[in-house]
Amino acid sequence: MSAVASKLSDPLSSLSVPGQCAVLPGKDPDAQGFFGPYGGMFVPPALAPVLEELAAAYLKYRNDPEFLQEFSYYLSHYSCRPTPLFRCDNLSRSLGGAVIYLKREDLNHLGAHKINNTLGQILLAKRMNKKRIIAETGAGSHGVAAAAAAALMNMECTVYMGEEDMRRQAPNVQRMRMMGATVACVTDGQRTLKEAVDAAIGAWAADPSSFYLLGSAVGPHPYPLMVRDFQSVIGKEIRQQCLEEKGRLPDVCVACVGGGSNAIGMFHPFIEESAVRLVGVEPGGRGSGKIGDHAATMTYGVPGVVHGFNSYVLQDEKGEICPVHSISAGLDYPGVGPEHALLKDCGRVEYVTATDKEAVDAFFTLSRAEGVIPALESAHALAHALSMAPAMHKDQFIVVNLSGRGDKDLAQLEEYFPA
Repeated sequence: MSAVASKLSDPLSSLSVPGQCAVLPGKDPDAQGFFGPYGGMFVPPALAPVLEELAAAYLKYRNDPEFLQEFSYYLSHYSCRPTPLFRCDNLSRSLGGAVIYLKREDLNHLGAHKINNTLGQILLAKRMNKKRIIAETGAGSHGVAAAAAAALMNMECTVYMGEEDMRRQAPNVQRMRMMGATVACVTDGQRTLKEAVDAAIGAWAADPSSFYLLGSAVGPHPYPLMVRDFQSVIGKEIRQQCLEEKGRLPDVCVACVGGGSNAIGMFHPFIEESAVRLVGVEPGGRGSGKIGDHAATMTYGVPGVVHGFNSYVLQDEKGEICPVHSISAGLDYPGVGPEHALLKDCGRVEYVTATDKEAVDAFFTLSRAEGVIPALESAHALAHALSMAPAMHKDQFIVVNLSGRGDKDLAQLEEYFPA
C-alpha cells in the first residue's frame, strides 16, 4: 500500500495542464487501480486481501470466453438486451435543431441500467463461491437489480438504504423485499446514499467472506473497472445502432452523473472518437453553489478520498464530507467515479449541471411529448439535451442515455402535478 499512499500525497502529480493528460483517458487503470492520480485502494487492512482476491478473480474471468458467453446470455434472455435507440420525433420537431434520440435503458428488466452491472458481478461472485451478497442503494434501482440477481443465483442478499431514500423510493423497497432481499434501514447522517455506502462497507468489513456488489463506478479497485466494463454494453450498442440507422456516430452523447456508472458505460466506447462530444450532467439541486444545495461533485469538488478511492469529492476546508442535495435519490452522492475525474481533467468530457426544477421540467416535457416517463436521474441529462438541441443543426443528433424509468419517482413528483 506504500505506493498508493505516495500517489495520494500529491493527487495531481501525474497531470500537466487542464486538457492535457500524462495518462491517456479511456484505458484501464494501472496495477494499483489508478486512473492517472485517481482511484486506488484506500481501505482498512482487513479488506485489502479481500479486494486483492476480487481483483485477481476479475482479471482471471474478464476475458474468459465461458464467462462472457454466460454474461451475454443473461443480458439478452434475462434483461432483454439490446435496448432500443428511440428517435423522439415530436420532441425534436418542437425544439428545432438537432434530433434527440433516447437509449432506452428504462426498457431493461426492472427498469434501469443497473441490471447490466449486477448480472456481471453476480456471475463473478458465483465463480468465487460466494453465498451472501451485500449491496447499497440510493434510488433503489441498484438494490432491486442486486436483489433480482441474488434471487436468480440463489444467494442471500442484504441491501443497505438510507431512511430518507426508503421514504422517497418506497415502491423499490417493496420490490426488493418481494424478491427475498433484506433491506437494512440506515439512520445516520442525511440518511441517504453516502450513509448507505458507509453501512454496506462496514457490513462487508465485518463479513469479508461475503461479496460486496457495488452499484456505481466508484469505490476501491477493482470496482470502477468492473462496473465500467459491465456497463459499457450501453455505449457499444449505441455505437452499433447509430451506424446502422444513421451511418455515422452521434454528434453528442449525454448522460447524468452521480457516481457515474450509466455515464461511463455510455462514454467509454467513444473516448477515442474525438468527433463525438461527451457531456455528463450533474445534479445542480436548488441552483446555488452553497454547501448542501447540490451534489455537483465535478463542478464544486476537490480531490480527496471517500469510500476507499481518490477522486473529486465535495468536502469542506477541514476535509469533512459535505451534505448534498438532489431531487433525485440516485444522484445525491458527494463523490464521483475516478475515471470521470480523469476525463474531466483531460477535458475529454464536459461536466455541467441541471437543477431540480430543470430536471422536473424535462421529466414532464418528455412524458407529454413522447409518452415516455423518465427517471428523475435521467431527466437531468435530458434537461441539458433540451437546451442544446435548438442551437444545433438539423442534420446533427444527440443521444441521451435514458438510464431508468420514472414510475419509482411518481409519489415524489405529486406536488408538481397540475390539479
